[in-house]
Amino acid sequence: MSNTQNYTSLGQLVGQRILMLLLLSTAVMLQGCMSTTEVKSTSVTPVIQEREELPETMLLDVGIKLFDPGLAREEDESDEDEIVFAEIRHAESRYFSYLLMETIQQSAAWGAVRVVPSSEAVVDVLVDGTILQSDGEILSLEISVQDATGKHWFTRQYEDKSSRYAYDRRNKVDIDPFQDVYNRIANDILNYRRSLAMNELATIHTVAELKFAAMFSPQAFEPYLRKDEDGLLVVVRLPSEQDPMFNRIRQIRERDYLYIDTLQEYYGGFARTMKLPYQQWRKESYSEVMAMRALQRSADRSKITGIAAVLTGVLAMGKSNSQLGRAAGSVAAAAGSYITKSGFDKEAEAQIHVEALQELGDSLEASIEPQVIELEDRTVTLTGTVENQYKQWREILHDIYKLDSTAEQRVIH
Repeated sequence: MSNTQNYTSLGQLVGQRILMLLLLSTAVMLQGCMSTTEVKSTSVTPVIQEREELPETMLLDVGIKLFDPGLAREEDESDEDEIVFAEIRHAESRYFSYLLMETIQQSAAWGAVRVVPSSEAVVDVLVDGTILQSDGEILSLEISVQDATGKHWFTRQYEDKSSRYAYDRRNKVDIDPFQDVYNRIANDILNYRRSLAMNELATIHTVAELKFAAMFSPQAFEPYLRKDEDGLLVVVRLPSEQDPMFNRIRQIRERDYLYIDTLQEYYGGFARTMKLPYQQWRKESYSEVMAMRALQRSADRSKITGIAAVLTGVLAMGKSNSQLGRAAGSVAAAAGSYITKSGFDKEAEAQIHVEALQELGDSLEASIEPQVIELEDRTVTLTGTVENQYKQWREILHDIYKLDSTAEQRVIH
């Protein structure tokens, strides 16, 4: 065999070895740095049932404030891997609140459990939630709970990951893919309430009633409460059961309850209307998110592999003393360029999935527009969002209280 043939074989062998070493080293690096193991459980934590019967006066009422969509947080902590649609988040804030309300009711451990449009609603226990992540695959919520005295029960984050099985049409179980999150929240709230003494429960209930009264007549009822050294409200004294002003405010509060109960019909109808299109969106979102993330991982691997191949090829060309060795390095660099281009092409394909999600979001927005609420006991025009309507309703209650007080004073005089 001639020297030329020997050099040719040697050059080809060098080129092949370079490419093999490159691919092996890159594979090891990717395996160590990018591989993750995902465990997705389909088990659901059961809701704890209250076995003990409590006196009605000890049954605390729970208000679940409409969840914060978490959009401000998304702007501050933007994540390229997370896709957020404002219209969907606003809808989810209502939907998740309602699902949590239904879950807490299942424990049979509370008085009235309602979704409330704002923290202005005076309740025994207020649950406040923020949506941290929601994309069909992962649901992450931050939940804060406090009672009417101002005592903070806890703030915790809850997260769950769904599986493709949850969106399989053959799965006949009608359960939310993230029901485990709501069950765990309900159980934590109940476990904290169980840690309180009976007199503490009674105090919470009384403070809530006096706080409501003080909203309508501060001069008359604020003296019944004071803050202790921890900043918590405590009862100084109680109004007489025959106090006409206090009884009138109790009637006002009953009207407020009736209105909030009307809101439950709205939120329930909203949730039922939203369920099918939202579940379909979740299913599509899950598929799109999983496809997009897989493509992004594949694109990242292709770009890393390609760039490494280019660098290795360039290095081989620079260090080789033979023409054939430089040629082998050139082949490696060219192959690396192709792999890198493939990575960017896959990234562009992932963007197509992002656009598909946007279209799904737009179609959902059209399906869940808010409804106007009609009051049964009187003809009142309430406009705007549910939250704005509740503010208007509170103003109407103040007007009713003033009119009743004025009428009573005229009768006395």
